[in-house]
Amino acid sequence: MTGKTGKSLSKVLHVAGLKKRTNASVRAGLVFPVTRLRRYLKEINGAHKRLTLTAPVYLAAVLEYLVAELLELAGNACRDHRKKTIKPRHILLAIRNDDEIDKLLKDCHITEGGVVPHIAPVLLPGRRKLRFASRSQELDDAYNSG
Repeated sequence: MTGKTGKSLSKVLHVAGLKKRTNASVRAGLVFPVTRLRRYLKEINGAHKRLTLTAPVYLAAVLEYLVAELLELAGNACRDHRKKTIKPRHILLAIRNDDEIDKLLKDCHITEGGVVPHIAPVLLPGRRKLRFASRSQELDDAYNSG
């Protein structure tokens, strides 16, 4: 059947009603669109270069894993701030608090994300008073002993 007609076996079976057609994302068990990623890879590499059938599937799987990981961390940050909607701030906090994702996205700037809260220990008031108190005690001891 597939000889001179130029039709694939899956297309012939689908037309005959024997088999339901499934796309590549469903076959791979992914949510990300495999065929769209294949088209993007062809646009980037050029249509004349070879592209394996598994390359877009692998890319879709990696992207889906990264997005799932990032959304889980952002959801945790959202829950920690007692909010119900993930906002750019939560995504930024999720990225910056995870070492591996921060290394991957170190040069990315997230609009409306803000900055990670951090105060240098030297600037904290409790530390400063203790440091000055111990220093003044040392000076008093040196003055009284000498």
